[in-house]
Parts: sequence; structure tokens; C-alpha cells
Amino acid sequence: MPSIGHIKLPEFPLLLAPMEDVSDPPFRAVCKDNGADLMYTEFISSEGLIRDAIKSRHKLDIFDYEKPVGIQIFGGDEESLALAAKIVEVTNPDLLDINFGCPVKKVALKGAGAGVLKDLDLMQRLTDAVVKATTLPVTVKTRLGWDDNTKNIEEVAERLQDVGIKALAIHGRTRTQMYKGEADWDLIGKVKNNPRIQIPIFGNGDIDSPQKAVEYKNRYGIDGIMIGRAAIGYPWIFNEIKHYMATGEQLPPPTIDDRIAVCRKHLHKSVEWKNPIVGINEMRRHYANYLKGLPNIKEYRSKLVTLKLVEEIDEVLDEIAKNYAGFEFERMNIELVNYHEKCPV
Repeated sequence: MPSIGHIKLPEFPLLLAPMEDVSDPPFRAVCKDNGADLMYTEFISSEGLIRDAIKSRHKLDIFDYEKPVGIQIFGGDEESLALAAKIVEVTNPDLLDINFGCPVKKVALKGAGAGVLKDLDLMQRLTDAVVKATTLPVTVKTRLGWDDNTKNIEEVAERLQDVGIKALAIHGRTRTQMYKGEADWDLIGKVKNNPRIQIPIFGNGDIDSPQKAVEYKNRYGIDGIMIGRAAIGYPWIFNEIKHYMATGEQLPPPTIDDRIAVCRKHLHKSVEWKNPIVGINEMRRHYANYLKGLPNIKEYRSKLVTLKLVEEIDEVLDEIAKNYAGFEFERMNIELVNYHEKCPV
């Protein structure tokens, strides 16, 4: 069974990816309920933590029921990352993850996230600074390389292992690909099968069904799978994969009652963690995903994204559950949303 430092994981763990504006505590709560084995916070700016920026500090919130949970930070300065690591350690997560994968311009073109893939010496120094600054296990999330001409992930894996990281998650695209095209897992498999590599290697990119998860597990020999976009509005993906791995059979799709119950929990957790106004506003992006596949749902969705009181939203959710009682969802391909200015790394 893979382990990250002192953290013991199941035989083939399923990880929830750190996704900006998505992987907050309310979303993590419903993913944990539905089988996620290890989760990460949204990425947090090292500069923001040092400046005591309210939004950055708020992202440090983790809860006992989430464990094991990792906090992810990003930055391009050794001193800042090391100081941020010390701040993170005080909040007592199980591990600290460094983001070397975010492709969006505001991060990558400022020498952080995937931007560090253009300078492997800097990547190694940044990682070394974090490892030396904390007693927490340090992991890294990154991509294959900056572009097709610099797919240097095999060298990256060796160099980062040498400075002390305890696990590596690899998204099967380059920075220039963003989220376009198909994720290339061949290089992820090469990293895993490199005899020099002793740390767990987790694959990430385009896993949207139990069948694909099992196929990639067997084909590439990775230690676990990290799931991002496929879990948005569909946290059942984790337990569906586990059940398929154990039995070779697919679980039936979640019922309307399942969907409404999880949607409602997500809403209430969001209001509880953020405050009613922000929690309700930020929840609006999730309704379409939870209700996907229901016929003639547009009117209800329109109500959900305009109501301003939790009680009113609960009433609409009750009405949906009642009016669609017994509706049989078809098993459909999960839509991997392409976030242009988000960062589901």
C-alpha cells in the first residue's frame, strides 16, 4: 500500500485534485462522503499568506473529518515559499503540496505554477527550500512539461525525489495544452516504471469513468489516481470506481434523492463556511452539474440561481425531488468542463 511519509493510504487511493474556486471545504465534504481517500485545498499564494491576505488565510481552513488532507501552495520565490510552508504547518494538515502545474497566465507567466517547468534548477531550489522549512511530508503536483519540446517530467521526478518529496502527482498535459486535447499517460507510466523512482506516482487527467480508471491502473501501474473535473457535480465518481475495482460491476447512477441530498449538503456547508450571501452566490455554479440529465429542468435551475435565502432554495430542491421521484437517470459520460481562467490542476 502506498504511503506519503507517515500517511498510510489504501491499496489504490483516489485523490481529489486541488481546483481553484472548486475544492473548498464544502465541496471536499461531499467528496469525502463519497469515497475520496486524500484531498487537497485550493492552491494558496505564498505571497498572500505572508501578506496575511484574508482570502489566502481562509483557504487554510481544514477539518478533522477531511483527514488526510493536504494544503497546496504556489509561488516562485524560495524565501516566500519556505515562510509560507511554516505558516501552513501551524494549521496541522497531513501534508504540504507544491503547485507546479497551474497553467493560467496570471500564475504561470509570473514564474509560478507551471511556469516553473521552464527552469528546472529553480524548481529544484524551490522544492528544496520547502522540504527544509517544514516537518510535514512535501508532495508536488505538476505537468509533463512547458510544451511539446520540453516534456521533461522524467528528469523532474528524479530531481524532486532527490531533494525529498514524498509523492508526485502528474497531469498528463503540458502547460501550453491547458486542458485541450487528450491527456498523455504514457509519460506518467514511464515515470512510475523508472527503477530510480521510489515515491508514489499519481496520475491525473481525463479520468471520467470507472472503466477508464481500472484500464489506466492496469496499463500504467500508477500508485493511485487523482480526479478533478469529473468530480464536479458528481462526487459519486470515487465510490463508483472503488466498487468497479472490487466487483467488476457498475453501481447504478445516483437517484434524484441522492443528488438532491448531496446538493443540499453542499449548499448548507457552503453557507456555514462562507456566510449566507457568499455561500449562496458561489453555490450557483454547481446546480447545473448536480441536476444534469433531468428533462425540463431549466425553470428550476433559473430559480436556484436567483434565490437569496437558504430556506427558499431548500423548498425548490424539495419540489425537484418530489416532481422527479422515480426518474431513472441514464448512465452518461461525465462532462469534463474546460475552465479557461480557473485552475483545476
